[in-house]
Amino acid sequence: MGMAPAAAEAVAGPGAPPAAPAASPAHGVPMSTPPAAPEAVAGPGAPPAAPAASPAHGVPMSASPAAPEAVAGPGAPPAAPAATPAHGVPMSASPVAPEAVAGLGAPPAAPEGVAGPGAPPAAPEPAPAPQDAPAAGPWARYDPWAAPAAVAPLQQADPVEEDLKRRRGRRRRALVGGALVIALVSGVGGGVVGVQLERNGGIGAVELPQAGVEAPDRDPDSVAGIAAQALPSVVTLHVSGGGKAGTGTGFVLDDRGHILTNDHVVEPAGKNGDITVTFHSGDTAEATVVGRDSGYDLAVVRVKGVRGLTPLPLGNSDNVQVGDPVVAIGAPFDLAGTVTSGIISARERPITAGGENGDGSDVSYVDALQTDAPINPGNSGGPLLDGKGRVVGINSAIRSADGGLDPEGGQSGSIGLGFAIPINQGKRVAEELIEHGKATHPVIGITLDMEYGGDGARVAAEGSDGGPPVSTGGPGAKAGIRPGDVITEVDGRPVHSGEELIVKTRAHRPGDRLELTLERNGEERTVSLVLGSSDGD
Repeated sequence: MGMAPAAAEAVAGPGAPPAAPAASPAHGVPMSTPPAAPEAVAGPGAPPAAPAASPAHGVPMSASPAAPEAVAGPGAPPAAPAATPAHGVPMSASPVAPEAVAGLGAPPAAPEGVAGPGAPPAAPEPAPAPQDAPAAGPWARYDPWAAPAAVAPLQQADPVEEDLKRRRGRRRRALVGGALVIALVSGVGGGVVGVQLERNGGIGAVELPQAGVEAPDRDPDSVAGIAAQALPSVVTLHVSGGGKAGTGTGFVLDDRGHILTNDHVVEPAGKNGDITVTFHSGDTAEATVVGRDSGYDLAVVRVKGVRGLTPLPLGNSDNVQVGDPVVAIGAPFDLAGTVTSGIISARERPITAGGENGDGSDVSYVDALQTDAPINPGNSGGPLLDGKGRVVGINSAIRSADGGLDPEGGQSGSIGLGFAIPINQGKRVAEELIEHGKATHPVIGITLDMEYGGDGARVAAEGSDGGPPVSTGGPGAKAGIRPGDVITEVDGRPVHSGEELIVKTRAHRPGDRLELTLERNGEERTVSLVLGSSDGD
């Protein structure tokens, strides 16, 4: 059975009673009511719509929901809520028709809850339902003496059971999202920390442990102590002349301005060249040659107008032993004030250097001290100091990697084979150069066969200048040496060549006595002689 729906915004006629609540089904049969028109308008003076009747025997009937903005007539109670099924049977409510009309010829509904003509305004508080009105649901007024009505039981608002897979999916998404957030935060934080560490070396101020300031003084016997004492007395020489130029080292001999160096250092200056001396302090002065000797590869120059010079103390090269520590100071490759250290590798090492002139006039013969202290081109003329800072040698030559022996060492650099003129020899020659401008050489008074390939030094058959190979009245002639004799030892030490015999001889002073072992016609004999003297070159 169907009835006209109540309009959602219907205007009741004047004096119309309130609408009755929807009836509950008697036996739990589903019931449907046609939808109520949202804007239905009741005729003037029309009574309110009767409540939908309950089916007597389970005929389905639908109840329309009350319109949300319906305006009741004057004195009319509020619309009753939708009926609740008595036994939990579901009930479907039909939607309200948008533009349903209540009856034929009825005037249109007033907009926005306006009552019909002559109708008073809606009451602010709804009037209570009559005592005999049936209960319209769980929110109806309660009467403890009324007959029990068929009211649907209340139910707990239990949570809706979700699908297990859906819940797992949510959890998984939540975990993945959380992991992404953690990764993002960690990445950003790690980046900030990394940038801080890269820029500043740490998050806070970085201060590494460091030793405090110490006194600059060192043990006088240490390398640093020796260098500190010797450097003020070591100079660098810049020499130029005749289209040549070079750099070498020297050291102060006395407070009068005399400086000892190698002959091959000052050789480019010739007679009219320039020599500039640079001291460790940076001061410079012009120097002149006092004397030079190519045979010993030694020279003395002098600076004038310089005060406060401190001479280096001289040691005794005869006291030097193999393995003793030494310090070399010089200007390798024009690096002034370079200090290196090593040991004495050998003593009385016979070496010859020079020979560029071709006539032998520039060949030097040195019974040298060998050292592994690094010596390079520019070190020539510099001091070789013992463990007490005393000069024991004058650095003169190095053995190059190609096997050559050059005063300047070419450009190959040090390979740990350096040679120095013993200071005992240097001291004698320097004294003679300062006093006389030239040095004397000790001689035996014989001419040697430099082409001899056997062991020892053989006396030549002819003299070099057409004279006799054994000088008349010389030390050799007095000792009984003859042409063709082979000298094999000097003072009990073997001699293997003519150059070595010259080296051994020049290691002595004129007037020193030598004992020579020689062979003549297969027989060995020993002779003694006193060295003579000849003017140096």
